Amino acid sequence: MKLVMAIIKPFKLDEVRDALTGIGVHGLTVTEVKGYGRQKGHTEIYRGAEYAVSFLPKLKIEVAVAAASVDKVIEAIAAAAKTGQIGDGKIFVYAIDQAVRIRTGETDTDAL
Repeated sequence: MKLVMAIIKPFKLDEVRDALTGIGVHGLTVTEVKGYGRQKGHTEIYRGAEYAVSFLPKLKIEVAVAAASVDKVIEAIAAAAKTGQIGDGKIFVYAIDQAVRIRTGETDTDAL
């Protein structure tokens, strides 16, 4: 089992969710996060004063999947989240040692 974590631009959430649903992924977790990479933030003007925004709003999506599905999930997220501009995000993959569905007691891939 693997945990696929993706950091994406907020306006791409619906497209990513639809892409994952289209390949059979039925559950995900979304967290609002802030950060920066190569784009290093930007400047804005508020009430006539210019100020720097160092941390940009992003979404972190986490999806637990069977190891055999990882490549399809990565491809779906990358295709749906891509704008071609700096700041599109990153995808990370982690190993999951064990999973348990609390309601039924199912374990590992049955719990996904």
